[in-house]
Amino acid sequence: MTNNMNRQSEIQNNLSIVQNNIYEAMKDAGRDIHELTLIGVSKYFPASDAKILYELGVSDLGENRVMELLEKEQILAQERIHPNWHLIGTLQTNKVRMIIGHACLIHSVASEELIHEIQKRSAAKDLTTEILLQVNVSGEESKHGFSPSEIDRVIEIVNQCPNILPRGIMTMAPISEKPHAAAPIFAETKILFDDLASRTRISEKWNFLSMGMSQDYIDAILYGSTHIRVGTAIFGHHS
Repeated sequence: MTNNMNRQSEIQNNLSIVQNNIYEAMKDAGRDIHELTLIGVSKYFPASDAKILYELGVSDLGENRVMELLEKEQILAQERIHPNWHLIGTLQTNKVRMIIGHACLIHSVASEELIHEIQKRSAAKDLTTEILLQVNVSGEESKHGFSPSEIDRVIEIVNQCPNILPRGIMTMAPISEKPHAAAPIFAETKILFDDLASRTRISEKWNFLSMGMSQDYIDAILYGSTHIRVGTAIFGHHS
């Protein structure tokens, strides 16, 4: 019990710091706090930690891996806890059938093959799956995602998928020790997002911009992010 109370106190303290940073960044950006969704990413940590965060008021939880999301979803559901689950990590086509209907938003749609598989599996379950297109703005070979020049063609493909609802784009900035190193990537991504949003062939629900993690979420907020994916800053470093 003591260990659990210590863990709750640790997560609560970390969350307070993150929430204060969010408040200040949103204020600096002249934005309404309700425009931002904080996604608590509990990868590598147990379902009990995800439960603590949910009970502290964070109702959006994210996982990198399909199996971990499904396992935590089941554990929490047994306690009548039903967060909004986000899949934020790389999605393999052979795992699509397992995740459809379990994630409120798939952030990491990064190939045409994945789009077609999501459509197929969503149609089979008579569901509409909300997705974000992952964009590799930095051009890093280690990062998944479409190049900005590909996005127009990809959106044409998505628009032909009746069981997919594209909500916006997601990007991952390069990991860097330098302060504000991600800012240029976020700025470029926001320009692309706004450009796409201004076009009539995009859904009127094209309003999600997912960018920013523990090391760079403040800059992401300043450049218009609507969804930040925060793990380490809340849960700590995994040993």
